[in-house]
Amino acid sequence: MSTSTQRRVKVASLAPDFYQAMIDLDAQSATGLDPRLADLVRIRASQLNGCAYCLDMHTLDAKHAGDSEQRLHLVGAWREARKFYSEQEQAALALTEAITLISVDHVPDDVYAVAAAAFDDKELAQLIGLIITINAWNRIGVTCRLEPGHYDPS
Repeated sequence: MSTSTQRRVKVASLAPDFYQAMIDLDAQSATGLDPRLADLVRIRASQLNGCAYCLDMHTLDAKHAGDSEQRLHLVGAWREARKFYSEQEQAALALTEAITLISVDHVPDDVYAVAAAAFDDKELAQLIGLIITINAWNRIGVTCRLEPGHYDPS
């Protein structure tokens, strides 16, 4: 990873209509989903994408909402720590990985089938939207090198 001090644009101030559209999309993306599950999805995608800013934000959000330190520390190894996550959360995390890493193996049928069994159609559509939205945010955070440590969940 380069440590260059090259100028990075501030999307929020230079493309405010786009940024507001992302905020609006984000506000709708988790509608109807358990907030703890939504936080786990955002955290896992952010881990995979290497977005420190989003990791900081969403782990703070999850802690603020009452999720345990243990679950938050283990989410990167959720398959080995399954007992800490519900079947629905495990299905969401697997789908998050498949969609986030789509260039590796697209979205495998077995992963999609497990998610489809764990969520009703409307929830599944919302989950897909949530995963796509956090991936978009991660791309903004990584591209613009947003710095963690400034977010306050309250």
